[in-house]
Amino acid sequence: MELDGRVAVVTGGTRGVGAGIARAFLRAGAKVVVCARRPPEVPVAGAEFVPLDLRDPAAVGEFFADVVARHGRLDALVNNAGGTPYRMLAGGECADDAARHARVIELNLTAPLTASLAAHEHLRASGGSIVMIGSVSGGRPSPGAAAYGAAKAGLESLARSMAVEWAPEVRVNTLVLGMVRTELSHLHYGDEEGIAAVGRTVPLGRLAEPSEIGEAAVFLASQRAAYVSGASLLVHGGGERPAFLDAATVNKEK
Repeated sequence: MELDGRVAVVTGGTRGVGAGIARAFLRAGAKVVVCARRPPEVPVAGAEFVPLDLRDPAAVGEFFADVVARHGRLDALVNNAGGTPYRMLAGGECADDAARHARVIELNLTAPLTASLAAHEHLRASGGSIVMIGSVSGGRPSPGAAAYGAAKAGLESLARSMAVEWAPEVRVNTLVLGMVRTELSHLHYGDEEGIAAVGRTVPLGRLAEPSEIGEAAVFLASQRAAYVSGASLLVHGGGERPAFLDAATVNKEK
């Protein structure tokens, strides 16, 4: 298999998109270490779990050193950990709204930077790669998730700069995700009817599966993408149909 003998770390790899990525790397033959603050309710079979708070730089550094000490190398880092609750920028009843938005940026931008810096020397030694998990929210207005969108926009920019600074030893790319069906989809889109309705807004007619995100991540981490660095790969099912097309009164079928 194409990643035989390789060692990969997937942050937030215990559920949802992260678990799909971890399973894809395992299918490709890699040894996979997943990390998160809490143990998974359902472990990813074949992956090693290590508890880790990505907001603690010292702990992150120790984590990567330990991975290399135990497995002998590090070939891929997938910065997947992230997310946000729905929260408008203003009008909340909480006195620390600004701090809450800042924590979203910390998780989705600062934490991937911390992990990448800690992994850099180990990846440089193996000629490895970093895959950032971005979002279409970083390239369009994201009401209710503005801090998240801003962080994801910053993550793409960070990846492009890393790709230049760390070349040629370390490749750095971003997967820009659209909507993905996970065990938490109901929190964002509602019941099955709501999920299906949201899926119909995507040109391909459905939400992505975590396994499909995983296969794209494996591609970017593999030698098939040996000349791909500083790139943003859109995995969004064709994007979103522009709203003005449905609002316009011309070119309508009778």
